Amino acid sequence: MATSESSGSVVRRILLGSQLRRLRESRGITREAAGYSIRASESKISRMELGRVSFKARDVEDLLTLYGVTDELEREALLGLAREANVAGWWHSYGDVLPGWFQTYVGLEGAASHIGIYEVQFVHGLLQTEGYAQAVVVRGQPAADEAEVERRVSLRMERQKLLFSERAPHFHAVLDEAALHRPYGGETVMRGQLQHLMDISEQANVTLQVMPFAHGGHAGESGAFTMLRFPESDLSDVVYLEQLTSALYLDKPDEVAQYGRVMERLHEDSLSPLATRDLLRRLLQLM
Repeated sequence: MATSESSGSVVRRILLGSQLRRLRESRGITREAAGYSIRASESKISRMELGRVSFKARDVEDLLTLYGVTDELEREALLGLAREANVAGWWHSYGDVLPGWFQTYVGLEGAASHIGIYEVQFVHGLLQTEGYAQAVVVRGQPAADEAEVERRVSLRMERQKLLFSERAPHFHAVLDEAALHRPYGGETVMRGQLQHLMDISEQANVTLQVMPFAHGGHAGESGAFTMLRFPESDLSDVVYLEQLTSALYLDKPDEVAQYGRVMERLHEDSLSPLATRDLLRRLLQLM
């Protein structure tokens, strides 16, 4: 399955969920009543409306009937969306090392037209070399055996193909300077990583900036975050906040706007892309 198709299934799931929510709310029907109509719980309806689960055609048909959608063309359009939303993503084959809450992110990442990130601890996963990724995985998963480490690194390398694909998004990354100084994997690995950052920053769809130590305090005080924008006009921007055992997906306009303002300030206060490459060059010369 092509990456664009499998990633798009996540977007379609979210779009279908939001449309079902609007239909339910417009009819004044509670989640509990909707759940009862399809022999499910209120929480199941909530997960469906958030696009967190797959859709059964029978459930969608029953909900459309409950919501008074009788027009055959409208019903078929939504049922077609449900079929497309159930396409399995390429990342499902990595289910043994990929937690469920991150599978949603990988799908959204693959469907985005613009990805903006701020990273503090280490170089972002889409920018890591294989050696650096291995060192990060080993540090973060000390109990993992060699096979699991290899699987996790392989997943990360597979995700990176997105930046070189035909439908590559614009990727704007701000790395805190700390990420460039914190060693992962030894000097050889770090040299390779810094050189890779220089190389990939020359790519047309990649913008790389570093927030320097010299700036002092800055807008990114709350930590790392990701902003995703999509080509579909009816899909809102999403802010992704990763935690140790779960993640938050924010899409309320006021919350997204607040993170957007922080990102703008990070762009303004960080080194320019040209100055960032100069910094990377100096760091390489010091190694």
